[in-house]
Amino acid sequence: MADLAKPVPLTAEDLPYLSSEEGRCELVAGEIVREPPPGEGHGWTAGKLLVHVGRFVLEHRLGRIYPETGFVLSRNPDTVRAPDAAFVSSERLLSTPRRGPYFEGAPDLAVEVVSPGDTPREVGEKVQEYLAAGARAVWVVDPRAETVTIHRPRTQPGSLSRRDTLDGAPVLPGFLLPVAWIFDP
Repeated sequence: MADLAKPVPLTAEDLPYLSSEEGRCELVAGEIVREPPPGEGHGWTAGKLLVHVGRFVLEHRLGRIYPETGFVLSRNPDTVRAPDAAFVSSERLLSTPRRGPYFEGAPDLAVEVVSPGDTPREVGEKVQEYLAAGARAVWVVDPRAETVTIHRPRTQPGSLSRRDTLDGAPVLPGFLLPVAWIFDP
């Protein structure tokens, strides 16, 4: 009888060496999760948010802003997620040791733009992973519903619509952005 050994979980350090045939992917509990590249609308929405948040972060010298960059959210087995946009404060940049190609820990702010193929369960799992790893806020941007849902540790999520203003506090104090700007062409 053949021995059906369970495959050895991959690590964050293995991820950069996967062949290009794997395509865009993340690592969840040591297993590869393939994701199609974002569509044009998704990219436009994420790009606008990156520009607005990035300009604010740079003007106020708050830290760094990242597009689709890997963050090691857990180890043994490893989980590496790449939010559509992320912010890491200067303090965290200075206090987080460099171990490999990805940032160790969650960003202070993770932004996920919902793609047509994303299920609510998948999005919810990502949010919980970011928060469990230390994210101070997660913004879930839903272009179809034209909403932004803000998740923070130990608080109920809040949902904003086109008529509301996105407030970056406490992660980005002073950052304000009309939600309609995110969804307008």
